[in-house]
Amino acid sequence: MSSTLDYEKEVKLQTQTRKATVEFINIVNDLWYNKSIELVMFRNPLIDKRASEILNLIEYSREFVNKPITIQDALNIAKAIQQVDLPSSKLDIGKLAYECYLHPEGCEDKVTFIKRKLKNATEAKNITPKDVVLYGFGRIGRLLARELMSKMGKGSQLRLRAIVTRGEITQTVLDKRASLLSVDSVHRDFLGTVQTDIENKALIINGTTVFMISANNPEDIDYTKFGIKDALIIDNTGAFRDDVALARHLKSKGASKVLITAPAKGVPNIVHGVNHKQNDPDKVDVFSAASCTTNAITPVLKVLEDNFGIKKGHLETIHAYTNDQNLVDNMHSKYRRGRAAALNMVITETGAGSAVAKAIPILAGKLTSNAIRVPVPNGSLAILNLQLRRPVTKDVINAILKQNALEGDLVEQIKYSIDNELVSSDIIGSTAPSIFDSKATITDGDSVILYIWYDNEYGYSHQVMRLAKHIAKVRRFTYY
Repeated sequence: MSSTLDYEKEVKLQTQTRKATVEFINIVNDLWYNKSIELVMFRNPLIDKRASEILNLIEYSREFVNKPITIQDALNIAKAIQQVDLPSSKLDIGKLAYECYLHPEGCEDKVTFIKRKLKNATEAKNITPKDVVLYGFGRIGRLLARELMSKMGKGSQLRLRAIVTRGEITQTVLDKRASLLSVDSVHRDFLGTVQTDIENKALIINGTTVFMISANNPEDIDYTKFGIKDALIIDNTGAFRDDVALARHLKSKGASKVLITAPAKGVPNIVHGVNHKQNDPDKVDVFSAASCTTNAITPVLKVLEDNFGIKKGHLETIHAYTNDQNLVDNMHSKYRRGRAAALNMVITETGAGSAVAKAIPILAGKLTSNAIRVPVPNGSLAILNLQLRRPVTKDVINAILKQNALEGDLVEQIKYSIDNELVSSDIIGSTAPSIFDSKATITDGDSVILYIWYDNEYGYSHQVMRLAKHIAKVRRFTYY
């Protein structure tokens, strides 16, 4: 009989939890669409999430910080945020809940607690929205389009205004572009609407017009004809890879800044969170977001260099195959990349080891690197084999990386995984460019081997967006 009563209590508790979760989701959406206040849970997005996804994030938060955080905790803090006058901002409700448990005496009145924690928000400057043009519409371009439109809110930050491709813009072409944006074999359906407007040669994404512009040369485009001015051009074609070629974008009317989604010569190569503050957007017009692998390993390497010092090391990246490879064996400029991508592990080169030095100069000449392309369409793994300047243990390494994933300058970049069975498909859709696998760490004196997972498409795209916001000076007040 007692077991039956316990079961009934469990059912009642589950119902209460689900109701609280739905109420929490409503507040998350209300804050976002009405006040441009975005709530996240230890950097994990909460907008457009189902109840089960929210509860899974609550469970992760509880294990991550070893505190009994509940959905009711998150709900109470969200309600308090609603009652405080705040500017456009991005707030980590997981960290706020964690801090409540650290200092419960100061968290009894949630509104007072929020006002105290977010007191600096009143100093936030007004943001002038920035027009954005995607030059190219491949894998990264489409993900950027999805995220720019999904995170548009009231349009107070980045505004996607146009997409540039080659070839005539016909109804058939528009239909195909719309279809590729709407569905994706890796990242699944776009949680929005996409229609075509052949009269204006545009895609209507979530009810907003995005012009499709055909051009062979960037300097031939007059963006002002489309009502676009002072635009940030995000070049994801891979066709222009140095300062001279990229400067051609600045010759087009209506363009003011350029960001390339690949390593480039003669321009600042930036890993956001590590070296983005070293280049003033008021003084620099062309930026590179480096590579996905460089963005994955650099945050972790910075933590290790700052805390232990790195003598030397080797990076081996186990990378998903890319569009550069062949579907079946055929001619290619590189010998092994000509072999069928989905059937073979393919040894190739990567410049990520040397590229790290552009963000962390002290590591110049200390890292070698290589890559193996493997038969998965997305999701990669970097293995760092390093010799440090002093002996360490697994617990010490893990503790320092966990601390940096929880607070500091790299909280958006490093996600600390506590999963015992983490595999590549699990990290698809992660917004962090670097997912540290704490269970896989190996140490032997001053030698360490670390495993860093990364979604080489989605995680990297979010790094591009972070850098874009820095360049465009539309970064909101954040509390992480």
